[in-house]
Formats: sequence, C-alpha cells, structure tokens
Amino acid sequence: MIDFVASWLAATLAYAVPYALAALGLIICERAGVLSLTAEGFMLVGALAGVGAVLALRAPPLAALAVGMAAAALVAVLFALLVVVLRLNQVVAGLAMVFFCQGLTSLVGTAFGWTSKAIGGLTRLPLGPLADLPLLGRALFNQDILVYLTLPIFAAIAWLLTRSMTGLRLRAVGESPEAADAAGVNVTAYRFVAVLAGSALIGLAGAYISVGSAKIWIQDMTSGRGWIAIALVIFARWRPWRALAGAILFGCIESLVPRVAAAGIQAPRYVMLMLPYVVTLGVMVWMAVARTGRPGDEPAALGQPHVREERR
Repeated sequence: MIDFVASWLAATLAYAVPYALAALGLIICERAGVLSLTAEGFMLVGALAGVGAVLALRAPPLAALAVGMAAAALVAVLFALLVVVLRLNQVVAGLAMVFFCQGLTSLVGTAFGWTSKAIGGLTRLPLGPLADLPLLGRALFNQDILVYLTLPIFAAIAWLLTRSMTGLRLRAVGESPEAADAAGVNVTAYRFVAVLAGSALIGLAGAYISVGSAKIWIQDMTSGRGWIAIALVIFARWRPWRALAGAILFGCIESLVPRVAAAGIQAPRYVMLMLPYVVTLGVMVWMAVARTGRPGDEPAALGQPHVREERR
C-alpha cells in the first residue's frame, strides 16, 4: 500500500504540470481582458513543435521545450491580430483557433512523419539522498527539471501580476481599458503581449506532455487537458496560486487512473477514464452555486474589445 501511494504521489506532480502551466498562461491572457479558449489548440502546437525539434533538429529536451513555446506564441500572433487588432468576437475566434490548430498539427505531424515516433525526452534529476526519503522522496525530490521550475515560474508570475507596475497596468487593462487608456497605458500593446506570453506558457504545457511525459507525438494527444485548464482558471478565480493547487488536485485524479488499473483493482475502465472530466463538471457546478448572488471574480472587461476614444 505504501508503494502504491508513493508511486501515485510521485506521478501526481508530473501530471499536474501541464494543467498548471496552461492555466497560468490563460490567467495572463484573461487578466488583460482577452478571453482565451485556445488552450487545447496551443497545447497541441507546443506538443508537436517539441517533438519536431527533437526529431528534425536533434535539439536537446530543454531546447525542444523552448521551441514549443515559440511555436505556440507564433500561432498566437494570428489570434492576437483577430481579437486585439481586428476586435473579432473572442469566443468565436478562440474556438476557430482550436480547430485550426488541431488540423494544422495533424497535417504537419503526418507530412513530416513525426507521428508515433519515440524520442528521448526529459529525464529525472534526483536530488541526492532526499530522493530516497520514504513516501515523499520520489514525489518531491526525484522529478524532471520542469517540475522543479514550475513553482519558481508561478512565484515570478504571481509577483509580476500583483507587485510590479507592469502587472498593475496589465490588470488595469483587464478591469477598465478606458481608464487605463486615459492614464496613458497602451491597451492594444498590453493585450497583444499578454496573449503572446500566455500562449507561450500554454505551448510549454503542451511540449511538456510530448517531450517530458509521453516522449512521443500522436494526434490530439492533449486529450481535453486544455479545456480542463479553462475550467481550472474559473475554479481558481483567476489567481495563480489557486490555479496551482487546482492543478495538483487534477493531477492526483489523472495519475490515479492508470495506477488503479496497474494494481489490479477492479473498476470500470471507462468510468475511470471519465473521472477527470466528471470532476471538472462538478467543479463548474460547485462554482456556479457558490457564486450565486455574489459578484464575479473575473476581470470586469474580460471578453470586451477596446476601441480607443469609444464612449459607451
């Protein structure tokens, strides 16, 4: 039983990382007032680009993760042009980008022969004797480098959003773009950069799935994790540390599924596969009930295009 729990906890953080990074990227976008439903698509782009970098460029795993970030940011330029510059409906544009990315990654992956080819991805970096501690040693001190870096990344973004002048301006753009504009803040520039930066983190989440966890590329390999990340942002009320806690919760659930099967525990297979999505629906219902009659926590201008000098 102890070995089962230790194995489960050790896998939890690796499963949580994609949710955490994708949710953090969405928080950056949406704190600037841009509603982003693109996580599933940009994660696929990052996953394919990471594997492609290893197979085609012989890039080391860390460089492959960087390529995944860059690829997602590059595709996000199109999304930013649509919603920030052209001011198209952000829900429609976001859904269109997901379908575009699904088709694009399937086409490129098939054309270059990258599908179902195993790669050498990230390896674990045990931290000396700490990795041999009972129960929590493997979970906390025997992980790959991105698991170790996730906490500093969250700390840096949380500080940026809450303690820096740049973060104050970004949040002002998401709360009241008219007031921010009157104060001399370039609303278009802040939203454009926020979309690119947030999308790069989403791409990193996708690249971690292919380069860090699966070490292979297959079509639609994100399997709905991007949609769960969107629900996670709502659950976290657009706050980074709550998003990290929620990601660990979903990581616990997802890592439990294969370990139950491996342990020989009799459980309906499809019910277990449904479990993360059932929990997602439960979280959404709970949030809706908990917020009844109370003001929302989302940025006040979320999803609203901004036209300079517009008067409502």
